[in-house]
Amino acid sequence: MLATLTRRADFLAASRAGRAGTSGFLLQARKRKDTEADPTLVRVGFTCSRKVGNAVARNRAKRRLREIARAVLSTEGRPGWDYVLVGRANVTAERPYDDLVQDLREAVDRVHKPRPRKP
Repeated sequence: MLATLTRRADFLAASRAGRAGTSGFLLQARKRKDTEADPTLVRVGFTCSRKVGNAVARNRAKRRLREIARAVLSTEGRPGWDYVLVGRANVTAERPYDDLVQDLREAVDRVHKPRPRKP
């Protein structure tokens, strides 16, 4: 089940965690502590800065991000994780929908892939 991030602290915590950039957007993700929120929920947040464009362009980009999150994270998101999708200027609102969905699938895989340890 998807829940929406609303608190600024949750967005800031996700921004300091893992990330995967795609041509359509940036995905930030982090595993929550068990004491933070319901561990069975997948939480997702959306943000588009003024660099994305005026209010109309930002809202269009966020609508598209919400839709791809609904399509992908409801099945491929991991419970106990927070995901933040950050829109990109001139791309998020214009990129074909199927490409955005594929970008999110690849970004989720990259975020969850274990990183090699440095010696």
